[in-house]
Amino acid sequence: MNDLAIRVAAPEDLDTVLAFWKDAAEGTSISDDRDGVARLLDRDPESLLLAERGGELAGTVIAGFDGWRCHLYRLAVHPDHRRQGVASALLRAAEERFTALGGRRGDAMVLDHNALAHHAWRAAGYAPQPEWSRWVKPLDS
Repeated sequence: MNDLAIRVAAPEDLDTVLAFWKDAAEGTSISDDRDGVARLLDRDPESLLLAERGGELAGTVIAGFDGWRCHLYRLAVHPDHRRQGVASALLRAAEERFTALGGRRGDAMVLDHNALAHHAWRAAGYAPQPEWSRWVKPLDS
């Protein structure tokens, strides 16, 4: 695991990240396009963290902080790199970022049916908060 490097994504990483999510992430989001990720990096340039091993992308997490809450999205690890500490390293880096920014609690978007992800999140100390539900409304662009 000591050959794993965590770094902040740059605009030139966008296409690689989007292709990676198609292989490694569970499902896609309305924001999973070049413009959506570019807006993320424009607004919060250090929010998208990449884990690389041997020059290849092994994992990602979006660690967004809006000044009030610490939000975690798109924790994805390539199937060839799972169960090797990649998710743990990404979450540690995200939590360090949040702490440095004054964040007090991280919350994660986790698919209900993704049991593999549930194990990773629980191992990192996260738990579901049953009294809350996510309510969404797609916005027209």
